[in-house]
Formats: sequence, C-alpha cells, structure tokens
Amino acid sequence: MASRKNSLLVLVGVLLLGTMVRSVSAGEVNAAVAANFTAPMQQIAALFEKESGNTVKLSFGSSGKFTAQIKEGAPFDVFLAADVKNPKLLEEEGLAVKGTRFVYALGKLVLWSAKPGFVDDKGAVLGKGDFNKIAYADPKLAPYGLAAKETLEAMGLWDKVQGKLVTGESIAQTYQFAATGNAEMAFVALSQITKDGKITGGSWWLVPADKYNPIEQSAVQLTAAKDKAAAKAFLAYLKSDKAVAVIRSFGYELP
Repeated sequence: MASRKNSLLVLVGVLLLGTMVRSVSAGEVNAAVAANFTAPMQQIAALFEKESGNTVKLSFGSSGKFTAQIKEGAPFDVFLAADVKNPKLLEEEGLAVKGTRFVYALGKLVLWSAKPGFVDDKGAVLGKGDFNKIAYADPKLAPYGLAAKETLEAMGLWDKVQGKLVTGESIAQTYQFAATGNAEMAFVALSQITKDGKITGGSWWLVPADKYNPIEQSAVQLTAAKDKAAAKAFLAYLKSDKAVAVIRSFGYELP
C-alpha cells in the first residue's frame, strides 16, 4: 500500500515539475500583422500557442503605419507586412534581423461589393461609372491600396474615379466601408471575403495579376525582440504544413 502511495506521489511530482518547466520556458511573441492577414493569423497563432506553449499577442493594421511605429520604438518582436518594401527598409536601418525575412504569402486583389450582382466578373462596372463611392486603402500605407491604384491606372480609370474614391487607413477599414454600405464596392484582399476556400458572399471581380505589381507579403524578426527564441519559433511555424494549409484556405498562394 505504501509503495503504491509513494508511486502516486512521484507521478504527481513529475506532472507538477513538467507544468513548472513549461511555464518557465513558455515565451511571448508580440506580432505586428498586416490587416489583410487578420483571420488566417488568428488561426495560425492559436495553433502555434497550442503546440509550443508560447503566447502570441496580435496587433493588426497597415504595413506603412506599423513601419513608422517600429521606427519610433514600438515593442514588436515580429512584423508580418503586406509587402517586401517595409520589412526590407527596417532591415536596412538595423531594426530587423538580416537573414530572417521571407515571403509567407502572395496576396490577391479583389473588387468586392456586399450587394449580390453589383460587381461583374470582368470589372466592367468600373468603366460604366454607375456608382457613387468606391473604397480603397491608402496607397501610401497599404500595399493593397497601391495595387488598387495600379489597377485603376492600368485600366485608364484613375482620373475618372477621383471624385468617387473613399480612402481607408487600412485594408480592414476599406472592407468595412463596403460591408456597411458607405461605399457600393471596394478593392479588398481576397482573404477578407474567403473562408475555407470559398468566397462568403456579395459580388466580386478577381483582379487579373497583370494589372498590379505582385503582393509579396513578407515577415521578419525585429532586432528589439525581447524573446528572440519565441520570435524565431513563431516565424518558423509560418512555414509549417499546418500554417500553410490555413494560408491557402484564405485564397493566398505561396511563393
């Protein structure tokens, strides 16, 4: 009887020790993430937390605004931008760790309306001008906004729509303009209207890739990262099969 009791105490001790070790070794990652990647990032972060024991604090916004905040000392550990330019700029200024930058997703631009049948599958609605407002993200801050501008310029419509443009601070705000009816349609990321590989509703035009420069979404570890091991592990997890499956399910392609 005493032997069984001692064995039980040893087992309890081992379990408690294991819990303490995990608690001590668990880290935290403070991630700045491009707004278009909100839904997939929430899923990926949850998977990473479950498998690693680390926690992830997520902040979402425009790539340009995050870059400015990081330059001013914002306490982020990793940066998942919607472009290559901003992470590379931080790298050149010594604010990001050289050799850690990589493309984690290739974005796709969509012209979307919450109204079924409003946007045709060739984007002809843009040329007809039969709308009052069209939203896009600020091209100085958001790569998807720049892609929208490039698309309109390629179609010869940039000057024509000037009086109808509504500018969002980020792609998330741009989506809200169309979702709430403050604009009849908006240029958004395909990921924002996609779930489990299917577009969730409304009407849309998948903009041909030849109308804008590639949206190469890049991640990088920041020099000021407090827990460098956790930050490194998090970026490595973005390349895992589980993370890639999530990324693809939201309409992104991989490089």
